[in-house]
This record gives sequence, structure tokens and C-alpha cells, in this order.
Amino acid sequence: MRLAAIVAAAALFGSAVLSPAYAADVPKLSYSRAFPGSNPPWFEITINKSGAGQYKEDPKDEDPLKFQLTAAETGQVFGLADKLDHFSRQLESGLKVANMGTKTFRYEADGKVSEVKFNYSQDADARGLADWFEHVSDTERSLIELEKAVRFDKLGVQDAILHVEILRDQNRLVAPEQFLPMLDRVVKNESFLHMARDRAANLADWIRAHQK
Repeated sequence: MRLAAIVAAAALFGSAVLSPAYAADVPKLSYSRAFPGSNPPWFEITINKSGAGQYKEDPKDEDPLKFQLTAAETGQVFGLADKLDHFSRQLESGLKVANMGTKTFRYEADGKVSEVKFNYSQDADARGLADWFEHVSDTERSLIELEKAVRFDKLGVQDAILHVEILRDQNRLVAPEQFLPMLDRVVKNESFLHMARDRAANLADWIRAHQK
């Protein structure tokens, strides 16, 4: 179900504290966006305090993409959630702006769950956190497209890698280590175009240097 997408709409903006029955033992932060007509029309990203994250485009997906953040990245993200009072207050601006999709922040910790929904916020921390999660979505979508190209469209592999490079150059690439298995597969397989293998090797080298 990884590649599936679901159209989910939510019209109610505001904040709400949910039942403690849904809380987890480890503090967990999540972001979802429902925007019918976009690609994907719905996605959700969840990260816990250890930095373990997952991405899915279908609420029923039992095999989401998984990634691992560094301690610094995790601290930055949870720090923004702290500044936003763990989403216990409203973030919607109330301004008459275009529909940019219903965004939902959710925080689970200490037996409590809180969440807030909004279309557009004037809060700089809310926009910063939403942008960061959008970077994660862009990254995971690029990984999905690279996997599809490697398996079904060898001529499209170079373009898929180029898209990853663009995210890197724009500082929008999150947890790049997750690309290494696919990139190494391209490098080692002579059935791929030479240019694609070179590009994969260069990107893999950059990622490994980035890990140090």
C-alpha cells in the first residue's frame, strides 16, 4: 500500500485535546496534510523522541517508509513543538486565503494527546515546522520515485536521481542515508546507463561524507 494515496478532507480548523487512550509511552510528533487534487492528496509523517520516523500516503498502510533522524534534527523538531505549546492553542490565522490543504499537528506524551488543524498560520514557528515536514514529504516522494524507476523504468533512473540532487542543493533533503541501498544497487548494476551509475555513485559518496 506504500504507493497508494487517499483523498482525505477536513473542514474544521482549530485545536482540540484528545482522549489519553490514544497516547503513546514515548513522546511522538506527527504532521499530516489533506489536499485533494495534489500529489499525494494525503500523507502523514510521524517522529518519536528517539528520531525514528515513518511516512505513509494511506492511513491503512501497514508498511510505511521508515527513516532515522540525527539527534540534532530531532531536537530541532521537538523544540519547535515545545515553542508551539505542543499544539494546545489555535494556529489558524483566520485570514481569507486560498485553500492550501488542511494541515494537522499532533503531539502525544505522558498519557495525553493534543492536535491542531489549520490551513494557513501567521505563526513563524508553525510555518517553520510545517515546512520541515514538507521537506520530509518531498524526500520520501523522491525515494518512492527512485525505487519505482530502479524496478520498472531504467531509463528514468537518471532523472529520479537528479530530483534527489535538486532537493539536496535546496537543503530540502532529510535523512539522506535512506537512499543508499537504491543508489548502491544502481552503481553495481551494469544494465543501467553509465551516466546514471556515475550520478548514483557521486550522490552516494556525498551522502556517506554527510554521515561523518
